[in-house]
Amino acid sequence: MQISNKVSSKPYNTFNIDLDIDQLITIDDVSDFEYLDIDLTKILVLGGGSNILLTDKLTKPVLHINTKGVKVVNDQESYVLVEACAGEEWHDFVLWAISNNFGGLENMSLIPGKCGAAPMQNIGAYGVEIKDVLHAVKAFDKTSKKMLTFHNSECDFGYRSSNFKTIWKDKFIITSIVLKLTKEGYHVLNTSYGAISKTLEEKQIINSTIKDVSDVVIAIRQSKLPDPKVIGNSGSFFKNPVVEQSLFDAILKDNPNMPNYLAENGVKIPAGWLIDQCGWKGKVVGQTGTYKNQALVIVNHGEATGEEIFNLSKDIQRSVKDKFNIELEAEVNIW
Repeated sequence: MQISNKVSSKPYNTFNIDLDIDQLITIDDVSDFEYLDIDLTKILVLGGGSNILLTDKLTKPVLHINTKGVKVVNDQESYVLVEACAGEEWHDFVLWAISNNFGGLENMSLIPGKCGAAPMQNIGAYGVEIKDVLHAVKAFDKTSKKMLTFHNSECDFGYRSSNFKTIWKDKFIITSIVLKLTKEGYHVLNTSYGAISKTLEEKQIINSTIKDVSDVVIAIRQSKLPDPKVIGNSGSFFKNPVVEQSLFDAILKDNPNMPNYLAENGVKIPAGWLIDQCGWKGKVVGQTGTYKNQALVIVNHGEATGEEIFNLSKDIQRSVKDKFNIELEAEVNIW
């Protein structure tokens, strides 16, 4: 465990927002929790900071989870259970799984952030979400100071949501995740979402492997999304809205080429398309703006403050509401 005072927040959030952290506590091992003599209910927990927008001073202690390690905890004929510590980089973990020919994560390649944040908002991409492979979440109870295990069915996963983001918010610190991944001969590839199948065809790949799918997803994401190490961003800022059939039909009349996907309770419309139609794609506002290749991504062009980015997000929401009567919901957590 390391404790530092007056530290810049810039290395700890992918928006590259520069604020002073009064006290930064870095956890390198779960045993460190035993020695924490602070009120854990009054701290901000940060992993990779890939899904957070900092807009205010960080006067309360910040707990940075930096635990490392990946291991197979159960090996069966058709699957393995793999445990990854919360501080592991998600994409590195995906590449590790693929190198060991463990399937299930390939569609979620190149998602920024740490493994600990993955179940919190049920990360997903190209038709696959972490709930599809998650076996259990191990977490530290801030109040009782005990380690607990939550199985998939207890987490109430939804679209970019879980109990960790709603009714359990700020109650637990995720320390590791356990995923059920398929072994060779039992992989089930999901290539129907987005441009995956088309790209595989263009590359003349017929008998696809999990690595083929991962490579294609990485290429697609790199063509659309900015690298946070190059330009500050937090990936998709808004959720893709699901609207009632009647509203969808009304919008479709004037927009016959509007992309859409069937959802359980309506029709899902890409938020990026809605924002683009409102004229925001690639627009620069001061030090912030939207990414030139994907309107869904708000970026920090240099020294933007969290407040500036937040204000831009509100302007975008108002534009979409005025034009389409759709309320966009932020996917990024606002602090």
